[in-house]
Amino acid sequence: MRYFFEIAFNGTHYHGWQIQDNAISIQQVIQEKLALLTKQKNVHITGCGRTDTGVHASQFYFHVDLKEIDDLNHFIFQLNNVLPVDIQIKQILRVSNESHSRFDALSRTYEYRISTTKAPFNQGLVTYIAGDLNIENMSKCCSYLLGKHEFTSFSKVHTDVNHFFCEVYEAFWSKKNEQIIFTIKANRFLRNMVRAIVGTMLLVGKEKISLNEFKKIMDLKDRTKAGPSAKAKGLFLTKVNYPSQIYV
Repeated sequence: MRYFFEIAFNGTHYHGWQIQDNAISIQQVIQEKLALLTKQKNVHITGCGRTDTGVHASQFYFHVDLKEIDDLNHFIFQLNNVLPVDIQIKQILRVSNESHSRFDALSRTYEYRISTTKAPFNQGLVTYIAGDLNIENMSKCCSYLLGKHEFTSFSKVHTDVNHFFCEVYEAFWSKKNEQIIFTIKANRFLRNMVRAIVGTMLLVGKEKISLNEFKKIMDLKDRTKAGPSAKAKGLFLTKVNYPSQIYV
């Protein structure tokens, strides 16, 4: 049986989602606990995407093939009981055996959270930026992102993709209490894309580059022309959308 697991995690102490040598990942921890509970060998879970070291998710999905689970709620309780406190299983959904957590996703939404005042109780969950930011101009940058564009200027150079085109459905800045939040929704994201966009927008916010220069950076399709990547700790994957027909 194939299942979709909806999870959330604080990525502070992990080297991203993907299993890798000599570093602990979220995928590795969950796989080990699933194998322990199900007593199945070679349990392999496939995530809806990759997250970098230190990046968080309030909604993330993976799929896995397991023997039929009789009581999903009890299994969620058992699995949460053996997982670390910074990884949560939110729900388990039965899906068709052809469903794929990565390739079936229609869109993903990320938030990047910034505080311009020190936030001692949000360490690792927001990026502190000292000084004033021109939020109005940063918001104006968002209009350049909307639609289908080639985002080479905001992607890691050596990455295994066929093309650098993404279609952005939403992009905006908002303010919530002491936080300034950038939200972006797209059909796909390139490696490091959101952090590179935010890092370049912060140059606009600090009035180190103009709106026209931001647009020119996009058009140049050259990562070396964009700003530095924003720190990982302020980035959250917040929503993944799927077609309703994948569920059974």
